[in-house]
Amino acid sequence: MATHEHDHDHDHDYGSELSEMQLRVRALETILTEKGYVDPAALDAIVETYETKIGPRNGARVVAKAWADPAFKKALLDDASKAIGTLGRVGDHLIAVENTPQRHNMVVCTLCSCYPWEMLGLPPVWYKAAPYRSRAVKDPRGVLADFGVTLPKETEVRVWDSTAETRFLVLPMRPAGTEGWSEEQLAAIVTRDSMIGTGLPKVLS
Repeated sequence: MATHEHDHDHDHDYGSELSEMQLRVRALETILTEKGYVDPAALDAIVETYETKIGPRNGARVVAKAWADPAFKKALLDDASKAIGTLGRVGDHLIAVENTPQRHNMVVCTLCSCYPWEMLGLPPVWYKAAPYRSRAVKDPRGVLADFGVTLPKETEVRVWDSTAETRFLVLPMRPAGTEGWSEEQLAAIVTRDSMIGTGLPKVLS
């Protein structure tokens, strides 16, 4: 295992309690709402947009294109921000790391919760929780097991530590049996967790 130096819906213990920062945000939101500075409905609409419309669909489309287009995949791995820019999307400070049979990549932010929201939308609660941020580095295979991911012993697990200047997008392995699929079909099986590295693409039925 290695870390990058430096800034789901699963019901794991990682998100069972609100952090101090989340409590502060909630308190601030309450005060601003009571004073009439914030419209709760407008805020909910913004959150919903990032959760369901912006992310993780943008990331899924990028992964699908990389699976279907070898030239784009190479460009993505060479310079993810530049490659994503050619699609008319924003992926600032982004590095793409590829999963292979020899290496599985997982992303964490040990200092706070830096996250490629332009690609994945709002970060899940567990990603920001202290237990995930510490265990992902100390016991990545244990964390993966909690998410239902079991890897062969010979597969290296590499943990990348995000910062404000460098964020990561995992390019998961393309599932077998998807040959000839359109990019739209491929994007539909890309999960948010698979782009963080705590999950895999959807199992084909």
